[in-house]
Amino acid sequence: MEATKTVPKKSSLKTKIQKLGTSLSGMIMPNIAAVIAWGLVTAIFMAQGWFPNAQIAKMISPMLNYLIPLLIAYVGGRMVYEERGAVVGAVAAMGVIVGSSVPMFIGAMIMGPLGGWCIKKFDQLFQEKIKSGFEMIYNNFSSGILGMVLAIFGVFVVNPLVTAGSNFMSRGVDWIISIHMLPLANIFIEPAKILFLNNAIGNGILVPLGIQQASTSGKSVLFLLESNPGPGIGILLAFMIFGKGTAKASAPGAAIIQFFGGIHEIYFPYVLMKPALILAAIAGGVSGTFTFSLLNTGIKAAASPGSIIAILLMTPKGNYLRILTGVAVAAIVSFIVAAIILKADKSDGETDLAEKQAQMDQMKSESKGGMPSAEDAERSVQDYADIKKVIFACDAGMGSSAMGASLLRDKVKKAGIKDIPVTNTAISRLKDEQGLLVITQDELADRASQKTPNAMHISVGNFLSSPKYDEVVINLKTVKQIAPAESQAETHAESSKEADGKIDTIDYAAVKEVDFIHHDQKVGSSTMATSLFKDRLKKEGKKTPVKNLGIDELEDSKLHLVIVTPEAEKNLKLRYTEVQIVSVEDLLNSKDYDYIVEHLA
Repeated sequence: MEATKTVPKKSSLKTKIQKLGTSLSGMIMPNIAAVIAWGLVTAIFMAQGWFPNAQIAKMISPMLNYLIPLLIAYVGGRMVYEERGAVVGAVAAMGVIVGSSVPMFIGAMIMGPLGGWCIKKFDQLFQEKIKSGFEMIYNNFSSGILGMVLAIFGVFVVNPLVTAGSNFMSRGVDWIISIHMLPLANIFIEPAKILFLNNAIGNGILVPLGIQQASTSGKSVLFLLESNPGPGIGILLAFMIFGKGTAKASAPGAAIIQFFGGIHEIYFPYVLMKPALILAAIAGGVSGTFTFSLLNTGIKAAASPGSIIAILLMTPKGNYLRILTGVAVAAIVSFIVAAIILKADKSDGETDLAEKQAQMDQMKSESKGGMPSAEDAERSVQDYADIKKVIFACDAGMGSSAMGASLLRDKVKKAGIKDIPVTNTAISRLKDEQGLLVITQDELADRASQKTPNAMHISVGNFLSSPKYDEVVINLKTVKQIAPAESQAETHAESSKEADGKIDTIDYAAVKEVDFIHHDQKVGSSTMATSLFKDRLKKEGKKTPVKNLGIDELEDSKLHLVIVTPEAEKNLKLRYTEVQIVSVEDLLNSKDYDYIVEHLA
């Protein structure tokens, strides 16, 4: 398992593109609720809406032209310099908003971060020189004056440039749509989504353009280019029918989450597992967008997450059948292409990312063919000694990272670990601090490392299914047990080595199961020992179940009597505090077995 404190590396081109995309989408994502609110007000109360209401409809234009751009600028400034940057960024954005003939989303994306950067640099130059007692005057007037200057700069410089650029892009999009070439955009969008650029493309580029188009025509197909769930559900349906192994078994649950929950990231590992499936995603995306364009349909506002439910809520009156047709066409085409690829695949089906990662983890931890030595276990655990917080970080800080955090939080709770919070956030909002464990996707690991060089980092192939979560829980739990275990070992050595782990110290009345544990090369020995011990119990008419388990499969409870060799005993005590342990020299034939069998129920 990759769990290291990393040193920032030089950014690759891909990382730089992801970082730029994240900066753009990071200003949009927190404000998607406002965009949805505007879309609902428009769809329901505008003159052509479901329930026209002229009084309520007066909110449509101010929300579009002022509220949403100001919120975007506020968030952009906060990303650079917290609250001071947020306020200056919002004030600066007024310069591009006032007098503009188009919604100034792009202008807000420029002025927000620019305002935050300017006040940050201004503070670096002058804040430490301010005398005691004048801090409030400096803070308020520096922000106000700088915000005013930037707003004026926005009026005369940024506003004309952004207006010209927006008009040019809008005409370009209209032209592409008019010649029916928009579907070709999915040739680039679908592969980019698989590389976790989906939020950067959708919320950073398509949503601002879509809002501008929807403000004039009432709907936009641009909202559907990235959020269409059709290509993903088609691929997952193909796995349900033609897949193999664990990929086939997990596909139904993934399909429900993807289609109704809108978490598109869940099907990315399936495509990465068999890269040829990118053709299915592209074919589905192109055909879906072509259908939307052919039927002249779109939705009122951004559908986030990309759930069929969210899409239908944003669908204008009279367009439901068209939207469903486009989604269905995308799903059918991607399903057919994916089915052909999967049927032609001759592998055994057991090559999914989670399983391969589990095999890698197993190879790392089983260098002797069984569980790690006590020394190796201690070294691994010590990496977790300072961990105080676990954060899942993804591109947008929502969706898959939230679900991953929920899964690990549940495991941590069941393990009885109460003082380590598990949360999720966007990579752009990570803060470098001591005692932090950051879990992110493999594709985003470089960026997470650059943001938090002093944190411990773990990368996973899939937030929703990774064997590394169990290792994290085991190590966090073991950290709390090392000191007591070592103290107990010292007391044990000084007082009476004969008493600890011996047959006459066991509470046999509490035992409900006897377990033999794999150790080093002795997997075969523990299996044989399990069989022989079962025979002993059977001859005596005892019904206590006997199992052969790996060390990570135990439940920490006094209901378990664990029989191990002396080499495995210390490692077992590092991980568990409640199980009852008997140490024997020979697993196959110990003189202690007669006593144990006699006292078991």
